[in-house]
Amino acid sequence: MGILLRSGRLDPPASTEAADASFGTSPGYGCVADRAEEQRRHQEGLPYIDDSPSSSPHLSSKGRGSRDALASGALESTKAGELDLEKGLEMRKWVLSGILASEETYLSHLEALLLPMKPLKAAATTSQPVLTSQQIETIFFKVPELYEIHKEFYDGLFPRVQQWSHQQRVGDLFQKLASQLGVYRAFVDNYGVAMETAEKCCQANAQFAEISENLRARSNKDAKDQTTKNSLETLLYKPVDRVTRSTLVLHDLLKHTPCSHPDHPLLQDALRISQNFLSSINEEITPRRQSMTVKKGEHRQLLKDSFMVELVEGARKLRHVFLFTDLLLCTKLKKQSGGKTQQYDCKWYIPLTDLSFQTVDESEAAPNIPLVLDEELEAMKIKISQIKSDIQREKRANKGSKAIERLKKKLSEQESLLLLMSPSMAFRVHSRNGKSYTFLISSDYERAEWRENIREQQKKCFKSFSLTSVELQMLTNSCVKLQTVHCIPLTINKEDDESPGLCGFLNVIVHSATGFKQSSNLYCTLEVDSFGYFVNKAKTRVYRDTAEPNWNEEFEIELEGSQTLRILCYEKCYNKTKIAKEDGETTDRIMGKGQVQLDPQALQDRDWQRTVIAMNGIEVKLSVKFTSREFSLKRMPSRKQTGVFGVKIAVVTKRERSKVPYIVRQCVEEIERRGMEEVGIYRVSGVATDIQALKAAFDVNNKDVSVMMSEMDVNAIAGTLKLYFRELPEPLFTDEFYPNFAEGIALSDPVAKESCMLNLLLSLPEANLLTFLFLLDHLKRVAEKETVNKMSLHNLATVFGPTLLRPSEKESKLPANPSQPISMTDSWSLEVMSQVQVLLYFLQLEAIPAPDSKRQSILFSTEV
Repeated sequence: MGILLRSGRLDPPASTEAADASFGTSPGYGCVADRAEEQRRHQEGLPYIDDSPSSSPHLSSKGRGSRDALASGALESTKAGELDLEKGLEMRKWVLSGILASEETYLSHLEALLLPMKPLKAAATTSQPVLTSQQIETIFFKVPELYEIHKEFYDGLFPRVQQWSHQQRVGDLFQKLASQLGVYRAFVDNYGVAMETAEKCCQANAQFAEISENLRARSNKDAKDQTTKNSLETLLYKPVDRVTRSTLVLHDLLKHTPCSHPDHPLLQDALRISQNFLSSINEEITPRRQSMTVKKGEHRQLLKDSFMVELVEGARKLRHVFLFTDLLLCTKLKKQSGGKTQQYDCKWYIPLTDLSFQTVDESEAAPNIPLVLDEELEAMKIKISQIKSDIQREKRANKGSKAIERLKKKLSEQESLLLLMSPSMAFRVHSRNGKSYTFLISSDYERAEWRENIREQQKKCFKSFSLTSVELQMLTNSCVKLQTVHCIPLTINKEDDESPGLCGFLNVIVHSATGFKQSSNLYCTLEVDSFGYFVNKAKTRVYRDTAEPNWNEEFEIELEGSQTLRILCYEKCYNKTKIAKEDGETTDRIMGKGQVQLDPQALQDRDWQRTVIAMNGIEVKLSVKFTSREFSLKRMPSRKQTGVFGVKIAVVTKRERSKVPYIVRQCVEEIERRGMEEVGIYRVSGVATDIQALKAAFDVNNKDVSVMMSEMDVNAIAGTLKLYFRELPEPLFTDEFYPNFAEGIALSDPVAKESCMLNLLLSLPEANLLTFLFLLDHLKRVAEKETVNKMSLHNLATVFGPTLLRPSEKESKLPANPSQPISMTDSWSLEVMSQVQVLLYFLQLEAIPAPDSKRQSILFSTEV
């Protein structure tokens, strides 16, 4: 849920906008009354509040117009700071007007509950009681007290809002209301018993069943004849939902109450009391919030929901998908306007009894997935990083909020586009009526999670059904109140004080796993989130014929604003006919999956931390160590006079009497021999222990290094080559020329750019130039196998750009406190993008003039 912390507890949102999308609410049977109430208030020009805690005060279009006009007038006569204060104080009145309207509706619901109490109590003392006194006390427990509390609050607030001034005080009323929340505790504790008693009484007494289905609540306090029909169940749920209301309105009021206002400390105290109370009863309420009545005695419950990308006739469409206990519902979130609450359009639904997962054999006409070029995705990332930097700059300069809002709108558009275009893994569902639907997901983790949840629930479903248009509309309406994922997962939706994630390198050792029931061939993959979606970063070797694998493999994973590390454990299937091949993907079976949050505070000391991830009865032991970017990107010269790592490239080539270092030639040769078709070569991490072993062998000039390489995983060899360039004391493109390359790539005239870039390249020292040309030829050959290894020129530039260009020393633009993780909004991200662009430019050039006519012989010669 948008209001769920990682621990799964409710936490009120910090703003009206966040709150609108965050609070779950009552069952979906109050939709008609809610719409009538909204329409009435809109016609009267009053700010509308949904009486459930699913939304905070919304200004109607008329109300917004009035406020804008007022603000416009103030703009002509006051300074910007005074205008903001004036608008904030005016908003206090609008928020309080909305609270009054909400209280009015809530009081009418409580009155509707109290209305049958007197005749029922009177009848209880006769010879033919409808209910016993005990039953009445149980069902209507604490309702009179709740009515008196809110009636007193309403009667106190109403005249103050009517006689409004900016210095008007209301904090004491909210403080008193918060102090009486203990009555809600008693109501909530009794709620389950009350509902059970009411249901039994309805079954035993037809008269009470009739009464409980036809309770009338006034639509308007002053319109006594205008009433709406509500069931007893609906009305008894209102106070349960109302529990969260206090925190919501207090957040809104505090947002528009200056610190200097006498109300501020009182509202803060009321908020503290409310938050503590909400926290104490959170877990009791959440399950009830996610339930909606289907028929008498039955409940449809929301199990899972998330935003997903659907493939519709070759086009990508953003959907909000809901898994209920009996069906899968695909909806589209409507655009909000005029202060209206969220609304969903139903695109399709499948009863779980009719749903199956397509296999390749069954889906001959499965749609092709339109892939988005890596260059396009990278361009979106560049724009996102630039806009984030602009926002930070505007904030530091204390510029007006309008400029920041414009930038935030651009950021939201770019992040939404990236989220829409990035996933490429198919997740297909099939309906018994012959229709198929395809979602695109970025990670095998989510796909497995959805499959598991659906299959588990299918075991409990026994009959098919179809929904009438009215039932479907009610179900879709209920999604607004039942949703647990409220916002598209964009960084723009985060509060400023939320962690931007970690940027740098995460070393992960996958030690071992236990809990497998039988021996099999096992391996693990590691994923981390980046720009809102997950990317596969590493894969262990397959540990064969065992129930207790001991990999003990270390990987170095680059983090880009990452917050979560995921691990998936697979059984390798060598018999391709053994398992049905779903979605055209791997036949390997997921045995377990789990994840761990990357806590910046816990990881900042850069020491190894051991952890155990539990997954479906399996336990995987890991160790993790984080190195932030300001440490991981430092080029540290070697203290040894011998060896090759950390030693200047000119020194190595002179010692070896070669034009290109031996380590570069050996690694390239082995990769071209057996790694050109390896998926993710240079991107997937090699085992760190293997890389360190190769590093040591090259450093001592081990004669058997070629034999070692032939027996190692090819990703470890690729990792060794990357490590060599990363540990050079000076980048291959040199510190001297690095600023010139960064300026040259930014030139807009293509002719000037080519001339500048080639002249700079040919100005490099001979060892640097020839080593780069040798590597460039190799990387182009790797990219020729892109259809197999999935490594485009752009992918390769992303991997090697910072490695080859990152300067050894530069003006520090990093946080003063080195323990703080660097976010994607800091200046380094744009530097990295520039480094990628420089290498990509040379990779895309059709031909680079050689320094002399003997280029090929020089490149492959080991003699001077």
